[in-house]
Order: sequence, then structure tokens, then C-alpha cells
Amino acid sequence: MWSPWQLVYRTAFGCMVLEIFIHNVAQGLNVCMSGSATSCEECLLISPSCAWCAQEEFGRARTLTSRCDLSQNLQKRGCEAHNIESPSSTIMVVKSEPLSSKGSGPTQYDVIQIMPQKISLNLRPGDQTSFEVQVRQVEDYPVDLYYLMDLSLSMKDDLDTIRNLGTKLADEMRKLTSNFRLGFGSFVDKNMSPFSYTATKYQDNPCNGYKLFPNCVPSFGFRHLLSLTDKVDRFNEEVQKQMVSRNRDAPEGGFDAILQAAVCKERIGWRKEAFHLLVFATDDVPHLALDGKLGGLVQPHDGECHMNENNEYSGSTKMDYPSLALLGEKLAENNIYLIFAVTKRLYVIYKNFTALIPGTTVEILDQDSKNIIQLIVNAYNNIRSKVELTVWDQPEDLSLSFTATCQDGQPLPGLRKCADLKIGDTVSFNVSVDARGCPAPGTQQRFTIKPVGFKNRLEVSVDYRCACGCTDQTQANSSRCSSIGQYTCGTCHCDPGYLGARCECQEGEAGSMYLSACREAEGKQICGGRGECSCNQCLCYESEFGKIYGTFCECDDFSCARHKGILCSGHGECHCGECKCHAGYIGDNCNCSTDTSSCVSDDGKICSGRGSCVCGHCQCTEPGAFGDTCEKCPTCPDACGTKRECIECRLFDSGRLSDNQTCQRLCKDEIITVETLKTEDPNAVLCLYKTENECVMKFMYSEHANGMSVLTALKEPECGAAPDAMTVLLAVVGSILLVGIVLLAIWKLVITVHDRREFARFQSARCRARYEMASNPLYKQPISSHPIETDFIMYGKSYNGAAH
Repeated sequence: MWSPWQLVYRTAFGCMVLEIFIHNVAQGLNVCMSGSATSCEECLLISPSCAWCAQEEFGRARTLTSRCDLSQNLQKRGCEAHNIESPSSTIMVVKSEPLSSKGSGPTQYDVIQIMPQKISLNLRPGDQTSFEVQVRQVEDYPVDLYYLMDLSLSMKDDLDTIRNLGTKLADEMRKLTSNFRLGFGSFVDKNMSPFSYTATKYQDNPCNGYKLFPNCVPSFGFRHLLSLTDKVDRFNEEVQKQMVSRNRDAPEGGFDAILQAAVCKERIGWRKEAFHLLVFATDDVPHLALDGKLGGLVQPHDGECHMNENNEYSGSTKMDYPSLALLGEKLAENNIYLIFAVTKRLYVIYKNFTALIPGTTVEILDQDSKNIIQLIVNAYNNIRSKVELTVWDQPEDLSLSFTATCQDGQPLPGLRKCADLKIGDTVSFNVSVDARGCPAPGTQQRFTIKPVGFKNRLEVSVDYRCACGCTDQTQANSSRCSSIGQYTCGTCHCDPGYLGARCECQEGEAGSMYLSACREAEGKQICGGRGECSCNQCLCYESEFGKIYGTFCECDDFSCARHKGILCSGHGECHCGECKCHAGYIGDNCNCSTDTSSCVSDDGKICSGRGSCVCGHCQCTEPGAFGDTCEKCPTCPDACGTKRECIECRLFDSGRLSDNQTCQRLCKDEIITVETLKTEDPNAVLCLYKTENECVMKFMYSEHANGMSVLTALKEPECGAAPDAMTVLLAVVGSILLVGIVLLAIWKLVITVHDRREFARFQSARCRARYEMASNPLYKQPISSHPIETDFIMYGKSYNGAAH
């Protein structure tokens, strides 16, 4: 038999379990109450919606009642609002100066292109907060342009072309900015074997014995020739002094030169308040990191400036070539836009480099560099037409997601870039920040948001709200805890060997009442078979796989869905059998990214408008469409129309794309021009359209096995020659006469046929008449008589006499 107080306890416990069960069934799983939180800090980490009740008398009658619950539930259950600990994330703007409208003039040293400039975040884990960043490309911004040229022997004709480049380039750039400076440097390759000729007879003249060009200067890694200056005549003078050199292998040492031009800021003369452009002109591929081992160079590049008193790179024969990662890091640190000016055959190679080096673009250079001025202007306009944000020093426990709002005003989730902008346009980005955990107490972290190539940046400091205010009132050996525990935030933390809400039990005590309280339902195992019942509570077993927890040990942090063997794909936390995904990921196993930036095609559309972005990858729905962004579709109805614009702007500098400087950015396909178009290829689509001159332009569109789109077009549209006026007149007159003659011939033919029929009918009738006269007995031949003589007798006088 049970005592009365045992009956009361069991009844109360049963009512409490039933209440929790009904609540969970009606509203779904309450992650706050289903957790294993035994302190206020642990409760706050479960979910941003969880709150802790620090009220002392809360739950005294029900020792199993959780103090960790939704804030509204705690208040319904009797917890007063001032005793509820539920901090939220906050944002404070520390510095926010307005955006500038112009880059030159008296205020050029205080130009602001990003707003705000400093903010402070106070984050609670899981409680996502957001702020807005505005960016503007100001007008008339100062420009520093450093021209870095390959002076290997194959670039001799290019050197001849640019001898007067300075003046012409300055004239063009001053149409875009009133504050322009120009510098010049050159490179060849490391002056050591096997990269250059090192035999004695080649030391002073590597071209010795070379019949086509017998004289040239020794090869060198990098040589700085002219610091940035507004005196463009000096650029022309330096270029005219230069001579080409000769190296042994095809690749050049240009990446050595790029890194030195980026990090030797004082020697080059980069201004902090200017837009930095580094033009890299070459006609061959570069040496990359580890190529130096061919010459015995095992020391990696240290990323530092190594310029001697002669303004030459002194580490050329001591260190390996720099890696792409190091190159990108140094260019970004010094706010430098790199422009690859390369020949057509190298376009694809350097285009791949741009994907690995932020703030880099590639343009096609003519064989003799004739188009270098227009190339630089186009690249400058292209760079200035877009804004892209980068994040520096992002803490590992922070998740950042971006939503861009460009000129059309439409939010684009997952994007941190806007394109096709005009100078002076302002765009905004919404940045959401989510803390996944709590670092060590007192930790303050920082990260920076910076537009690519800009000197302005947004500095973000981060504090964490992981502590509860009630912990400041902690009491050691409190009488509330039987003097054998610490009282904090309404609960007792018992000394080792003691258990219970008030530390009233010792470990090892057991009884039927306690065992019944450790079953989730009648007939279920005690503590779910994953723990022991001690003093009215389940003590969950330890597991090598993770943590087992819950009122009845029903939860753990390792039984969630996996992707490729990784729990919650590494993008979420396992909580009681369910993955709680980090910001930017969804799905049962959190393997699906919501970021759509990888699905944006070059024209700014999601999956080129031919599919949908699912988990960061395009699923093409248009029949025949394929490619990473569904950009390839020879059989699509709009394929010819899309490629037509590229044909117009690339071959004839006309059409819609030629006006907004986006031709090179949107039209990257290989275009082959031919005299006669062959249409036998079954995998190619024939496209044709009528030009403004009423001519017909034809081209073939096909996709190669290597993934490249190829357009084979006629060199010129097909136009019919204008007819001669006299020829037209004679043709018209002749046609009329011919028609008349034909009509007369037809008329004559009809009349002849008709007459012959009538004549035949007449002949037939005549023959019938003869037969009738010969065979008719009643017919008598008629006789004709003349009564002249009778008249003479009757009147007694002759007719002739009467006449007299």
C-alpha cells in the first residue's frame, strides 16, 4: 500500500506528464522542454526562442517541471516576467558618415563609398539579426594605372605599338576622371636555367645567333621603370628606351611581377585615395607556384616586397613563383584591380584565373596591342559597373548571408554582387548574422565587409550574449540547497554525490516510487533503457557516439540524418533526432544550400531563366538546356536571339550590348569567322537574321565536348547587289512584249481552231445539199427569162427609143 503523500506525488507527476504530452502533440515538439538544460546558460543555447525562469518558487510542487521553455509558456505557468531570462541580439551603429557623390576635388581624401563604417553586434546564439550596407561608385574618382608589360621577344611588335601610349591613354582616361596617374614596369622571367639562356655566350645577349632578331637585353624577373605620375610624357620616354629580351621556355614570370607591383606600394606610388588598376599585358601563360623547383627553388614566396636599389626584383632567383591564393590575397589587401590583357588563344586560361583571384577581369588583346587603349577603357567601365562585397576574418562560429538590392529594387537572396551599374548609382545589401555557439567568456571578435577594390570598409565588432543576468546572484552552500549545493537562477547545483531539486537525495537510493517516475509511459523501459533511475531522475548513460539526454533519456545528439556520412551534413546541429540547420541551409540532413549565387548566369538571371536553383545547383527545365547555369541550349527558341547579340557586338560593334560595355562580360563564346558556312553538322543549329541594311547574316551555334560554346559566322552578311535601272526597264518592257506575244499566239490558236471547226461544218452541210438535189424527183431546175422583146411589141416602140 502507498502512503497518502505517495499517492499525491504520483497523481501530480502523472498530471504533469499528461500536460506535457498534450502540449507537444498540439503544438509540435517543444525543443526547449525536450532538451537537457540544467542551467540558464544551457537553456539559452538550445534555441533563440527558449527562455529560463529564475523564479525561486517556480515548479516546487512539480520537481520535474522544466524551467527552460518558451517565454509565453513560462508566464502561463506562473513565472513573473521580470524573472524570465531571454536576451536577444542587438545592433549598435558606431560610425555612419553619409556617402560621397564625387571623388575628386577638396574632399578627395575623405571620400566615403560605403555606409555605415562601424557597427557593434551583441549576438545570442541562434538569434539571427541583420543590418543594411549601402555602397556607391562615386563620380570622378582618382585613378592610378600601372602598366605591366611582358618584354619577351614575342612582344616586340607590341612594344613598338605602345611607344606613344601614354598621351593617348591619358586623353581617354581624362574623359572618365580628372585625376589620372600612369606608371610602367616590365618583366620577362627568372634569369636562371631552365627558364632563361644562361650559357656564357648568352649572358649579355640572349639573342646571340638568333637570325630574326640578333640583339636583345639579358632577361630579368621584374623591373620597375616609372612610378605613378601625372606626367604622361615620361611614360612615353620610358617605353621608347626599352628593348625586348629572350627567355628559353614559353611561360613567363609575370606573377612574380604582379605580386611585387602590388606589395611595393611606396616604390610604385599607389595612393590610398585612388582607384588602383594593374594592367598585365602578355602573349603567353605564366609560371605558377612549384614551377620554381625545376630550377632548384624550394623556398615558397613570402609575399613581401623585394626591390633593390635598381628597382629590380631581387628575389627572382631565390624564391619560387607565388601561388594564386597568395596573389589574390595581396591584390585584395592593397585594393588593386588586375586586368589581364591577353591574346585570344589565352583567353580561356586567364578567364579561369579570374574565378580564383577576386577583383580580376580578362580582356582580349590584339597581336600587336593596337586595341590596348580601348581594352583598358572597356575594362575600367566594366569594373566600375559592378559592386561585390567580400568578408575578411569571418569568425568560424558566425554564419553570414547576403541579400542584394540592385537598381531594379528587387531583393536577390544569396547574392552579394550587383552589375550593370552607372557611376553614381547606390546599391544596398542586407547582411544577416547568426552565431552558432558561444566562445570563451569575454571573447570579442571582429570581421570586415569590404567592396572589392575599394579602400572603404565596414568594421564589425561582435560580442556574445551567452550569460544570464541571474548568475550574478549565485549563492554557494545555500540553505535552499540543503547547504550542500550552489543556488543560481532558481535551481540548485548539488555537490558531488547528491541529487534532487534541493540536493535532498544521495546517489544510489532507489524505490518503486522513484522507478515509476523514470518511465515515459506505463510499460516503457526505465529511462528508455539508456539510463538509470536515481532519486526521481534519470541519469543517462554516456555514449561514445555523443550525448544522451532528456527527461527519460529519450534524446541524443547523434541519431539524426546524415549526408555522405556526415551528421547533418556539417551544416546543422543534431537535436533529439532532428537536424537544426544553420542559416543558409535546409533539408532533413541540412545538405541543401539556399545560396543562389552559384546559380546566377552571366546575364544576371537565375539559371539563365531556363531552370530553377535547387540546393545551390541549377536544375534545367527547358528541354535541351544544360551547363552549370543552364546557359547552354542550342535548341531553345531564344538561342539564336541570344547569340545574335554577341555576333553583333563582337564582330560588328553594333546591337544592344555595344552601348553598355557588357559585350565582353556576357559574350565569352569562341567566334570563328569563315567565308562560306557549312551546314552539314547535325549537332549545330543554323541561325540567320536580317541586318539594318536588309542583308542576311548567318551563323552556326554548337556546343563542343569540352563545354565550350562555338559560333561559326560569316565574315560579312550576305547582301544582294542593287539592280541596274536600264536592266530593270528593259526587263519590264521585254516582259510586257513577251506577255503580249503569248496572248496573241493564244488568241490566234483559238481563232484557228474555231475557224477550222466552222469550215468543217460548212463542208459537211454542202455535201448533204448536193445529195438532196440529185435524188429529189420533184425538183426542177429553175429557168430565167428576160421580157425585153415583149415590151417592144406592146408599146410599138423600142426601149431605146423611149430613152430618146
